[in-house]
Amino acid sequence: KLGIYARLLVEWNEKMNLTAITDPVGIAVKHFADSLIAVGDFPEGARIIDVGCGGGFPTFPLAIVRPDLKITALDSTEKKINFVKATARELGLSNITAISDRAEALGRGEMRESFDAATARAVAALPVLTELCMPFVKVGGNFVAMKALRADEELSDTLSESLFEKLGGEKMPSTRFVSLLGGDEPLSRTVIISKKIKKTERSFFAGEI
Repeated sequence: KLGIYARLLVEWNEKMNLTAITDPVGIAVKHFADSLIAVGDFPEGARIIDVGCGGGFPTFPLAIVRPDLKITALDSTEKKINFVKATARELGLSNITAISDRAEALGRGEMRESFDAATARAVAALPVLTELCMPFVKVGGNFVAMKALRADEELSDTLSESLFEKLGGEKMPSTRFVSLLGGDEPLSRTVIISKKIKKTERSFFAGEI
């Protein structure tokens, strides 16, 4: 299924901008392996939202490797969501739901605090991601951010603004460093996990904290 997904990604990429990485090794390491650095951080049967899923990362690798997960793929670009929907049908992945909308708007409605986890990869700086993702997470769930190694400054900015706490998370998130092998050189990544311990204030809207 990963192989079929890689083929569809390259084919659709000729018609729209889904990825700059199209070689087999690059897709395997920089997309597939990179999308799975937090694969063990989601509980069995978890309901997850992938905010800013783009061409389906980490949605598809997670859905294929962890069929127990129920993943909502969210992106504001309708063309990318059309690709996700078509690819999920072709791969027979019934555990993917794809939605075209803005996270700022969707996080104010019925999906607010309805997921066991929210995740994002290569979407925005950590302070922005925290504001976008944390409102989706129910109390007891986690915001799981997949970042490059040099996430120290972003984490410092998020902590200095007390965003995790303001949005209902623990004061200090957990961090884990991962090295991806198989390409020309090792790629260093950081997984940042903030546990939701209380509800996000109803008055909070992303971008207005």
